[in-house]
Amino acid sequence: MIVVSGTITIDPANTARMTELVGELVPPTRAESGNLEYTYSLSQTVPGEWRVFEEWENRESLDAHMGTPHMATFIGAMGELGVSAVDISTYAVSEKAKLM
Repeated sequence: MIVVSGTITIDPANTARMTELVGELVPPTRAESGNLEYTYSLSQTVPGEWRVFEEWENRESLDAHMGTPHMATFIGAMGELGVSAVDISTYAVSEKAKLM
C-alpha cells in the first residue's frame, strides 16, 4: 500500500475556492481503481493549511491518478490560491493494523 500524507498551505483568503476545488477532486478520485482513502481537510489551528491524506493499493494506482483530468484541473488551479508551501510525501506501507 502507498500512503500519501502532508500539507498544502494557501492564502487563507482563498479557502472558499480551495473548498470548491477539493469538492470537484475528491469524488472522482474516490471512484478510481486502487483508491482506498482520499481526504483533504482544513486545519483547525493553522490558517490556510490543508491536510492531505491518501491510501492507494499500489504505486501504479497512484501514478494513474496523477494523470487524470480531475487532478490536472486541480493542479492547474493551484496558481489561483496563493500557495506558500507544499509538503507532501509518499510512504510504502507493508502492513496496516488498528491502533484503537
